[in-house]
Amino acid sequence: MAYIVDERVEQYAEAHTTPGAELFERLAAETREKSDIPQMMVGLLEGRFLEFLVRSTQAKRVLELGTFTGWSSIAMASGLPDGGRVITCDVDEETTEIAKRYAEEAGVADRIDYRLGPGLETIDQLDGPFDLIFIDADKANYVNYYEAVLPKLADDGLIIADNVLWSGRVADGSDNDDSTQVIRAFNDHVSGDERVECVMLTVRDGITLIRRRG
Repeated sequence: MAYIVDERVEQYAEAHTTPGAELFERLAAETREKSDIPQMMVGLLEGRFLEFLVRSTQAKRVLELGTFTGWSSIAMASGLPDGGRVITCDVDEETTEIAKRYAEEAGVADRIDYRLGPGLETIDQLDGPFDLIFIDADKANYVNYYEAVLPKLADDGLIIADNVLWSGRVADGSDNDDSTQVIRAFNDHVSGDERVECVMLTVRDGITLIRRRG
């Protein structure tokens, strides 16, 4: 993943962000060792941002699409109020096992419900409403995930979509590979959806915050 902002600025921002628990450093190292796509980790800045959002909105029911090795689910679970819960979905059993192990160590495993299986099938089995929904799974299904979760979003809830700037390639008119095109299509779909309002942020690889119109 390429940095959206200058790498030195990114590093400066990380240096001036409250550090996460030491276990995140070990989680990152194990992810780099065992995964071909370690860039899928949310990292310190985005992890803290997700935790802040959960804590500040007092979200009690959180749905995550795309567990990977668990940084984001652990971060969000850490911000939950008493009785809160994260349901996190993925198709990869090996990375989910890593996520579970670190959640146990972080002391938040009892707040996280891990679901294995295709995301759209899992969503179909879940009852809303959810206060916060984090979309960070396979990009080809982003529009499908969005349409599936929107009816299950609480009236004052928040959808967060990750990787919406796709290393800046969405803004490069000459870059038309399949992944770039599906992210562009998702961004256009959301920004043109009169049911919602949104703001796209240049945090890490781009995050869009989405809520229902009042």
